[in-house]
Amino acid sequence: MANLNLVQLVSVALVLTASTSGTASATAVKGIYWMDQPLFPASTINTSLFTHVYYAFLAPNATTFKLYVSNSSNITLTNFITAFRTRIPTILSIGGSNATSFSLIFSNNTTRATFINSTISVARAYGFDGVDLDWEFPQNSDDTNNLGSLFQEWRIAITADAALTRKPPLLLTAAVYFAVDFFLSDNPRTYPVTSINQNVDWVNVMSYNFHGSWNNDTGAPSGLFNPTRNISVVDGLKSWIGAGVKPEKLVMGMPLYGMTWQLEDPKVNGIGAAVMGPGPGSNGAMAYFKVLEFNMQKNAKVVYDVDTMSVYSYSGSYWIGYDDPLTVTAKVGYAQALSLGGYFFWAAGYDTNNWKISTQASKAWIVS
Repeated sequence: MANLNLVQLVSVALVLTASTSGTASATAVKGIYWMDQPLFPASTINTSLFTHVYYAFLAPNATTFKLYVSNSSNITLTNFITAFRTRIPTILSIGGSNATSFSLIFSNNTTRATFINSTISVARAYGFDGVDLDWEFPQNSDDTNNLGSLFQEWRIAITADAALTRKPPLLLTAAVYFAVDFFLSDNPRTYPVTSINQNVDWVNVMSYNFHGSWNNDTGAPSGLFNPTRNISVVDGLKSWIGAGVKPEKLVMGMPLYGMTWQLEDPKVNGIGAAVMGPGPGSNGAMAYFKVLEFNMQKNAKVVYDVDTMSVYSYSGSYWIGYDDPLTVTAKVGYAQALSLGGYFFWAAGYDTNNWKISTQASKAWIVS
């Protein structure tokens, strides 16, 4: 693997960004997801850096198929909306990695209607500007076909609600896999491209978690490129566009965290090095501000890798792959080169106190 020094990486980032001059729109999506956490209340989000804030998550009741709002969630939702009302559009995200009942709920139009009506009702009751579906992930072709029907029926219901309430229609977005098809699975299926183009305002492409503690070697968790396999930000986004999804409907995801490993041999410490398991952090994951603390406290070696357009650091047997402001600049430049609709981050609270990565991403998006 070729290593990139700081000057070289800046040059590449500037070339990617400069190549898009005059093509970007002031209406680009700059989103961020927020999860309820006592150490980082929603009110501390710097809204000048974003265009939309997502509340993550509510989930449907497995029996009634309606969104379930507990007493504690009611308080959190109320505080969330209060923090942003009149300041920035808010979107209610439904699902998450632990949601398990979507396949059943979306399997017929009756249960889909129950689910859809409850999402609109809850969104309107709390004052959200949109709804977002985070289904991780449809498991077969029946699921993806039903998802297409869901989007169509959801759009019809949102349009009817807007006419009835005389309010702007709710935004409809969805978080989706990094690629349009699940080519890494033994059970092939493809997202409903036509329905997405016709009914969804945009999809948030989860262009991350390519490599993690489940692997037996180090790797770029969200590499812009991959010289050995078609598992990268570029490959995923191109698959969506190649399948016919309008580029402006695609919003590129970026992680505000790194993945960590413990090396088998500290002397073998590049990308692809053998590992014994996850390293420091929470189950092999570490917030960006914690990565910087690790690098400083451990006097870690920081390396920029040209082949993946990613950064990693290591100290002793510990190794961390992550993004920083420079690699994010390159990604934003590439997103603009593809005429994408914008970008989003997972998740609020993982950046530094002064929003180092988020600030650079916002500055890097060139407005025509």
